Amino acid sequence: MADPVLRIATCQFAETWAPARNGAVIRRYLQTARDRGADVVHFHEGALSGYGGAISDAAYPWDELKRQTQRITDDAQRLGLWVVLGSAHPLTPPNRPHNSLYLISPDGRIVDRYDKRFCTDGDLAHYSPGDHFVTFRLKGLTCSLLICYDVRFPELYRELARLGVRVVFHSFHNARSSCPQLHRPIMRPTLQAHAGMNGLWISAPNSSARVSAWPSVFVTPDGRIAGQLRLNRPGLMVNPVDPSADYYDATRTTRPAALAGQLHHGELVRDPRSADRTGL
Repeated sequence: MADPVLRIATCQFAETWAPARNGAVIRRYLQTARDRGADVVHFHEGALSGYGGAISDAAYPWDELKRQTQRITDDAQRLGLWVVLGSAHPLTPPNRPHNSLYLISPDGRIVDRYDKRFCTDGDLAHYSPGDHFVTFRLKGLTCSLLICYDVRFPELYRELARLGVRVVFHSFHNARSSCPQLHRPIMRPTLQAHAGMNGLWISAPNSSARVSAWPSVFVTPDGRIAGQLRLNRPGLMVNPVDPSADYYDATRTTRPAALAGQLHHGELVRDPRSADRTGL
């Protein structure tokens, strides 16, 4: 009988603007994740390509990025791993590239690509926004992909809940910042709230490039941080998604009706004293 537990390797490292260097780190992580029994390996935003600035440079090495992506797909096949890879996806000039997550299957194919939908004003100087969700099945669980600033839009998470998603791979790049304190106190609690309100597991890798605002985390459907890497240090953690585990979920029975538009719980009554909202 197949093991029903999905094991996710969440990775962080300090990416550079050199795809060959990033690719070498990523391939080492793939081997380590395989040795530790992972089914899927999840990387942060821009892990292979680098994030932001140099993407816009005419000298950016797009051919090398393509070669490194192919080497990673080859290793995914060799190791029998799913890979969620943060990178940039070039478009036809003069259109800016997408900020993307490639979904790579254990047979070495790119089976889908998520393009960051909500881009910050700074992102828009370098990237074109995307327009679609990506959903897929791993060990019987419906999964999806999001990137960084998407976290600020609960509409995305609520729609994923409507789609029956149970696991979200949400990649971040809150790093190379002169003011990490802006994100440090709010990003992890925001992820915990999304997980708890929607009954989701969330893998959230963040770049460890200095200065990183917060370390990569793994959140369970009760809103707890069940795993965390060290701040500003490269690392990998493997966490289980066990659908048989009983997590506290205060809205498990009422969430489906709320998602369908019923914004109350229980039977409404018709009573003049209820209708009179200004009297005692």
